[in-house]
Amino acid sequence: MSFHRHVHALRDEMHRHGGFGFPPVPPPPPFPPGPHGHGRGRGGRGGRGRRPNVRGAVLALLTERPMHGYEMIQEIDSRTGGAWRPSPGSIYPTLQLLEDEGVIATAPDSDGGRKRFALTDQGRAEATEAAQTPPWAEFAEQTVNSWHDIRDAGTQAMNALRQVMTTGTDDQRARAAQVLDETRRKLYAILAESE
Repeated sequence: MSFHRHVHALRDEMHRHGGFGFPPVPPPPPFPPGPHGHGRGRGGRGGRGRRPNVRGAVLALLTERPMHGYEMIQEIDSRTGGAWRPSPGSIYPTLQLLEDEGVIATAPDSDGGRKRFALTDQGRAEATEAAQTPPWAEFAEQTVNSWHDIRDAGTQAMNALRQVMTTGTDDQRARAAQVLDETRRKLYAILAESE
């Protein structure tokens, strides 16, 4: 079977069985109610742990220098090794709230482009406290290293796949598809293991 036929056969199999050839996953077990009476604890999410403190992170960063929102996102991403990259939908509303509360203000050196923020005298005490234990410190060094290792391994695997796809024979591409299929199954098996 040619590589392309094999890929289309896998895709058709996926569509017939509701995804990747496995039966649909049963719903997770019920969790005790969270603080608002809903299951799965805070925010109704499962498996992700508690959310990092965006407000504390913004204030801790602003103790170092004035920054704009995108710069804060990049700093947090860098300091956690990619384990936490807050979305603009969490950073910008937090900045607006802090500005409305008088904790931060537009920095005097902001140009017409991106709006940079700096601490006000009113916000300095809260920011100093937030900087003592910044939210990114919650991400242990081993967590950050683990994220780096997984990302690097994935990048290397994609580079190898790209080479097989562009320079390999039909037989080599077919064998690569089998390896990917087996790898996908093993990854899902890891998730299925009980903790």
